[in-house]
Amino acid sequence: MVGYGPRPNECCALVGARAGICLGGNHDLAVRGTIDLDEFSGDAAVAARWTRTVLTDESRRFLDTLEPAGEREDVSLYHGSARDPVWEYVLSDEAAAATLAIAPHPVVLVGHSHVALEVRWLDDTLAGGLLPAGAEVPLTGRVLLNPGSVGQPRDGDPRASWLLLDIGAGTATFRRVEYEVGRTQQQMREADLPEALAARLTLGE
Repeated sequence: MVGYGPRPNECCALVGARAGICLGGNHDLAVRGTIDLDEFSGDAAVAARWTRTVLTDESRRFLDTLEPAGEREDVSLYHGSARDPVWEYVLSDEAAAATLAIAPHPVVLVGHSHVALEVRWLDDTLAGGLLPAGAEVPLTGRVLLNPGSVGQPRDGDPRASWLLLDIGAGTATFRRVEYEVGRTQQQMREADLPEALAARLTLGE
């Protein structure tokens, strides 16, 4: 949530006020000190160290409440995967099958990879893949969904990616929305964060 953001305190305040449930990812855990920064690559470690220096006490207290896994309304939630909620990327059939098998609920949401995707059990086989904006899928059977990333998409589309989950209607709709990439990049450069982190936002990678 806060690993690369130029305004981490605003992010914490906004999420804390509006989200019914919020998970902590690997960057959040690193910033609060649960994960050693040696686990991160060069630029990511630089960003995490910078974030540590600008967090308010209130934001630190909020990060301290977050866990990498949770559940709500019969939906299993993982930052990474069911077998490794912090670090595992669900980008292979094997990883998706393992999470669908382990998760206690038929609908599973994951993150970490920053790509919007759907994977489901269909006639005893796995089916699915990356999904574009506007795609609507039914919440039937056992299904794994990744809403993508609001701040740093990695699927070639720089727009913020999110997922509208309608439990009552039994549907999930993938959405994209424009945001001020240039302004975010300017703020990152003003904070003297690594140029590569700012430049990649234009490309969605």
